[in-house]
Amino acid sequence: MSAPKTAMVLAAGLGTRMRPLTDDRPKALVEVNGRALIDHMLDRLAAAGVETAVVNVHYFADKVETHLKSRRWPRIVISDERQALLETGGGLKKSLPLLGKGPVWVANIDSVWIEPKPALDALAAAWDPAKMDVCLLLAPTDTSMGFHDTGDLFLEDGAVRFKEPGEAAPYVYVGVHICDPAIVADGPDGPFGLLPIWKTRPGRVHGVSPPGTWMHVGDPQAKLDAEARLAR
Repeated sequence: MSAPKTAMVLAAGLGTRMRPLTDDRPKALVEVNGRALIDHMLDRLAAAGVETAVVNVHYFADKVETHLKSRRWPRIVISDERQALLETGGGLKKSLPLLGKGPVWVANIDSVWIEPKPALDALAAAWDPAKMDVCLLLAPTDTSMGFHDTGDLFLEDGAVRFKEPGEAAPYVYVGVHICDPAIVADGPDGPFGLLPIWKTRPGRVHGVSPPGTWMHVGDPQAKLDAEARLAR
């Protein structure tokens, strides 16, 4: 399958765990190694062939829009959530008219990584709409930093099983996936997350775990740890 040309970039969050770095800017504009987190992600998506990125905005929305005007590629379309923060699922649902038909990338802005080969190419190669609605980019807990130490999920013959309470799982979701965006079309009005939607589709949520070193930049210390690891 060819890689999607459109992406949804989730940049509307409040970034409360990143304070005081987010006292005067959104998490999307916090810099890691001198580059805003949102640019790290948009650069990856552009390299994977993305032509249009729909970016949702809420917290310090004007600053995000101003910053993105300086980008030449991919083309940016804003999904305005100034009136209400809609979470991951609600944000994707609001953006459906902007995303067009067909599969899309969906990406958070708080992960950076080191890769021997392009990880997004591996994700695109694994995407198969005949047998999946979602394909997640995953990382082993032992090659990732700043994620849940006890993991998020299991990978069984390419399909994902989410851990039960009390379980420790070997993989974490690193914040990028490909999906058929229609999976949220029947979601509730207002804010809702993607995880509950995924859990209603057993066998239709898959994943791939290419080699790399994965860093979740969720708080100020994680930012410092990521910069130190990238500098090595």
